Amino acid sequence: MTAIFVSATGTDVGKTFVTAGLIRELRRQGRLVQALKPVISGFDLNAIGTSDTGAILDALGLQPTPDVIAGISPWRFAAPLSPDMAARREGRTVDFDALLSFSRDSIATTQGTLLIEGVGGIMVPLDNKRTVLDWMIALGLPVLLVAGSYLGTISHTLSALDVLKRRGLSVMSVVISESPASTVDLEETAATIRRFGDCDVVTLPRLIAPSHPTFAALAARL
Repeated sequence: MTAIFVSATGTDVGKTFVTAGLIRELRRQGRLVQALKPVISGFDLNAIGTSDTGAILDALGLQPTPDVIAGISPWRFAAPLSPDMAARREGRTVDFDALLSFSRDSIATTQGTLLIEGVGGIMVPLDNKRTVLDWMIALGLPVLLVAGSYLGTISHTLSALDVLKRRGLSVMSVVISESPASTVDLEETAATIRRFGDCDVVTLPRLIAPSHPTFAALAARL
């Protein structure tokens, strides 16, 4: 079994798009794959089709029944805020120990490939003390880091890579997902991050087909 943690340099840079695309590619190859989005904020059950959880379920070929949704995303919050803030508005918290147990149990029982998608960027707070980074460190899984191609992403991405490497986490690959109306060249941005980050970097143009070669390239690394 292979397990990967999918994280990002920030919010809305294409993390779920990459997760869903990789799921579809693995299924196309006839490989076993499961995916989780354990923590999600901005969740509206009436708009499940447009949510990150809904996108993952669709890629897996699963119907969004209450039990299936709970199995993929146990910690769901309505406010589109960081999980600690969203949970506080509902008088709840993200139980970090329970989150780790849920993640580890899934790692231990999943056959094939397991993708665990984080929430927001690597430093998003989960509770009063822990961030997504703490979650990743506790699991110790290789990280698939997703970044945008907007002006400023080079600094954000290299900063994230530095933090991950300093904390002992292995970066499987960096995916540069083309940002809407980006003013910088996608491939040039990737080349710069590759040079300074000393890591594997692939690109995803906007409006690509589900079978884009980038997903096959990522699948080959699993």
